[in-house]
Amino acid sequence: MTPEERRAELSESLAAVRERLAKACHAAGRSPEEVELLAVTKTFPASDVALLSDLGLSSFAENREQEARGKVAEFAELRPQAARRWHMVGQLQRNKARAVARWADVVESVDSERLAEALSRATTNALETGERERPLDVLVQVSLDGTTGRGGCSPEDVHRLADMITRTSGLRLRGVMAVAPLGGDAAVSFDTLSSIFERLRVDHPEAVDVSAGMSGDLESAVAHGSTRVRVGTALLGGRRLTSP
Repeated sequence: MTPEERRAELSESLAAVRERLAKACHAAGRSPEEVELLAVTKTFPASDVALLSDLGLSSFAENREQEARGKVAEFAELRPQAARRWHMVGQLQRNKARAVARWADVVESVDSERLAEALSRATTNALETGERERPLDVLVQVSLDGTTGRGGCSPEDVHRLADMITRTSGLRLRGVMAVAPLGGDAAVSFDTLSSIFERLRVDHPEAVDVSAGMSGDLESAVAHGSTRVRVGTALLGGRRLTSP
């Protein structure tokens, strides 16, 4: 596929996703401006990110630090003047905190105090050395099915983790993130997340983001208050790269 053909394909997919979002927001009585579209570019090349940037997107997400590191650098070379915010949305090991702090603007998958501590140390160091210019925005990932296999802390631990994050010097609490359990009722899951978020905001009004909803369930997420949907397949298609 030529770059021109790929651009046309991505443009068509982006228009379709935006139409879905607009319809979902209308059905929920919300403005489309209330919901951010986050392009999940894992397994896709930096050239696709560059084309999406040309089409007006500025928020991109990765789920593996090793893949993201090179892609972020390559994209910066392809589009040095482009506005962009990079999100880490995958499960993150503490030993990757230092590397992530060098390229991520947002980490959405903070699910333990130990990980938050590691990210805080890494971010503070990166600020001191000039490797980044601002604190790291983070979301508390919540497990909605009682398991930790896909990441996330239990709903009962959200407040304690949020409190700890606000005491760090390098992190800024911005909200919550969750993935609807496989085989479950997405509406029930997102309603639960909405309740967790509203309780969190009582003590943490700075938490304004709800990252929920993907290609298959974004409508339900929007109906339950999501402010950011993470879309990969519906936007970019099937997997293109062999993961490093």
